[in-house]
Amino acid sequence: MRDADAIAASCRASVPGFAGQTRDPSSVLGQLAERVSAHAPFDRYGEGELVERLERRVAELLGKEAALFFPTGTMAQQIALRIWADRAHVRTVAFHPRCHLEHHEEKGYEELHGLRGLLVGALGRLLTREDLEAIAEPVAVLLLELPQRELGGRLPEWDELVSQTEWARGRDVALHLDGARLWLCPPYYGRGLREIAALFDTVYVSLYKDLGAPGGCLLAGSAHVIDEARVWRTRHGGRVFSVWPYVLAAERGLDEVLPRMDEYLARARELAAGLAALDDLDVVPDPPQTPFMHLYLRRDGERLREAALDIAEERGVWLGGHFADTPMPAIHMVELSIGASTLELPVAEIVALFGELLERSA
Repeated sequence: MRDADAIAASCRASVPGFAGQTRDPSSVLGQLAERVSAHAPFDRYGEGELVERLERRVAELLGKEAALFFPTGTMAQQIALRIWADRAHVRTVAFHPRCHLEHHEEKGYEELHGLRGLLVGALGRLLTREDLEAIAEPVAVLLLELPQRELGGRLPEWDELVSQTEWARGRDVALHLDGARLWLCPPYYGRGLREIAALFDTVYVSLYKDLGAPGGCLLAGSAHVIDEARVWRTRHGGRVFSVWPYVLAAERGLDEVLPRMDEYLARARELAAGLAALDDLDVVPDPPQTPFMHLYLRRDGERLREAALDIAEERGVWLGGHFADTPMPAIHMVELSIGASTLELPVAEIVALFGELLERSA
């Protein structure tokens, strides 16, 4: 069996932007070394000026009083929901059926914190205000995800989003934002991160999704909530002895990647228009709302994987390696994030390579 990671690392270019940021470890380490020369990297159990500087910066970007570094979003989000449930004396938390906590975390919110997840809305579409109006029981906190990864990076329209948060405010329901990819949202809304985050009591943002850090995340909110989250981080075993590589890489992402989101969205839409013209390939959503989309290919998954590896070896371009199953056996999906590496290739070349992928896997 071929080593997909090794093949990806050997490619001259990567169409998925996220893979392009991290496929070459030596390059990542070199970029960190440049920052170490200017900033002392020492921290101890996630404390010290280096980490605190990042926490202050992200809190300021989001318009919150404080922020706290966590090693994983799974930990950060479960803790946020636990805090709001304890304060409300209600164990029910509400979120969309395709929520990350429901699909990828082995029911951690339930097994570790005794919370009950109330699934709101339908699997194949975004949550609506009407869905919320149908809730007939007490809820401690409403979790909303922007953009919704499992739906191709879709976003609700601004007025709809505000309406949903007004529903929660009117019922004393706390609001938590799964903003793993919040960095992608401002271009579509024409609003800054601070204005979007202002709708929520707590906000989680990833440092590796789209910003390109090796890992880590932050939880932002009021000072008293973050103080409580700090205690829960210790209880979860989340005080990693040293996190400076994550922090330095995250600062680089904030400096160099975040300012380019408008450019990435423009490229996403240009690329989507070309890909949508191919037979047996659908782009979701079309056009993309963020620099992120799902591509649905009417092909066998294993044949797609083998064809993608062949193209990577022969052409030196990585198209992606995971073609996920869908409810339709003959259709498989690949996520496509748009980043700096995507811009290294002309749109016409990328479209031609996906056409070749379809032809080889037919």
